[in-house]
Amino acid sequence: MVAPLGPPASPAIPSGARPRSGTHHRFCPCGSPCARVPHVARLPRPPLSALLLPADLFVRDYDVSGSTSPPWTVRRVLEWTTSHLQKHGSETPRLDAEVLLAHARGCRRIQLYTEYDAELPEAVRARMRELVQRRAQLEPVAYLVGHREFFSLDLVVTPAVLIPRPETETLVIEVLAIAKTLPRPHILDLCTGSGCVAIAVARNCPGARVTATDRSPAALDVARTNVQKHRLDEQITLCCGDLFAAVADPVRFNIVVSNPPYVPTAEIAGLSADVRGFEPKEALDGGTDGLEVIRRIVAEAPRRLTSPGWLLLELSPEQAPAVRQFATETGCYTEIDLIKDLSGHHRVLRARYTGGGEAGP
Repeated sequence: MVAPLGPPASPAIPSGARPRSGTHHRFCPCGSPCARVPHVARLPRPPLSALLLPADLFVRDYDVSGSTSPPWTVRRVLEWTTSHLQKHGSETPRLDAEVLLAHARGCRRIQLYTEYDAELPEAVRARMRELVQRRAQLEPVAYLVGHREFFSLDLVVTPAVLIPRPETETLVIEVLAIAKTLPRPHILDLCTGSGCVAIAVARNCPGARVTATDRSPAALDVARTNVQKHRLDEQITLCCGDLFAAVADPVRFNIVVSNPPYVPTAEIAGLSADVRGFEPKEALDGGTDGLEVIRRIVAEAPRRLTSPGWLLLELSPEQAPAVRQFATETGCYTEIDLIKDLSGHHRVLRARYTGGGEAGP
C-alpha cells in the first residue's frame, strides 16, 4: 500500500520472529534553449497518487531470518532516485538526484562519490524522501535547495524570483565588456529579480556602481539577501518601483541593462510544467507579443542614459529582428547589434546612445 510521504519509524523486529525467506523491500512503488523559457516537451503532470512514495522508502527492511535488505547507501539512493525522477519527467534525473542528495546530506556533490558506499542515517533519508516527492511533481531543483549558481556565484533563490539561466550570462559578459572600459561606470539594472546580473557585474567590475530595481518587494528581498551574502552593499543600491520610475529622475547611467519579462501572454500556458507551475508569472509575462516591457525600456532609456551610453537587453531569438527594428526606428541609437549566446541564438540587443532622436515619456 502506498502511504503519504512522511518520516517513517524504523521497522521493529517482532520478538520471537521465525525465519522466512524471500522478503523484499517495497521501495519501488523541457527545442532550443531559452534564458527564460526552456523549450522542452510538455509532459502531463501525473496524478498525486502516482507521486507519493512509500512511507518506508529508504528504510532498511528486515526479513524474519534476521537478515536485512541492502542498506540505503549513497550509491543506492542515487540510483533509485535517478530512475524515479526519469519516470516523472525530469530531463536531468541524475544531476537532480545528486544535487538533492548533497543538499539532504549538507555536503558538496563531489563528496557523494568519495563516500559512495556510506549508509545514510534516518534524518537524511527523511529529508531526501520529501525532496524526491516534490521534484517528482516537477518543482524546480533550485527552489528545493534554495540556491542556484550563476556566473560562478552561489545565489539564493525562492519562488519570488525567476531562476537564473546560463543564457543570461551572455548579458553579463556584454555589460562587463563595456563597463571595464569606463573608469567608474554607473549601471542601472531593471527587473533585477534575484539580483543575479547586478551582482555578477559588481563582483567582476569593482569600480562599478550598480542601481538595481524591481517592482516586486518580495523579489527585492531575495536580491538584498544576495547582495549582503556577497558583501556588495557599498556597490549595489536596490530600489523598488516600475522600471525607471524607481530611480530619481535627474540621475543618468552609463549603461542600462535588463532581463525583462518577454514571454507572450498566450504562450504562458504552453511553457514546461516546472516553469509555468512554479516560477513567478510576472517575471515571465511580456504582454500580448512579449515585447510590452522591452518597448518601454527601449523608448525610455535615452532619457536616463549618458551620452554616449549603452542599452543592453536580453530577449528571445524569435523577437530579435522586431526589437532591433524598433530600436532603429526610435532614431536614438547607433551601433545596434544582436549578440548570440553560446548556443548560437540571438540573445542580447546591444545599442549605443549618442543623443538625439525621440526619447519616450
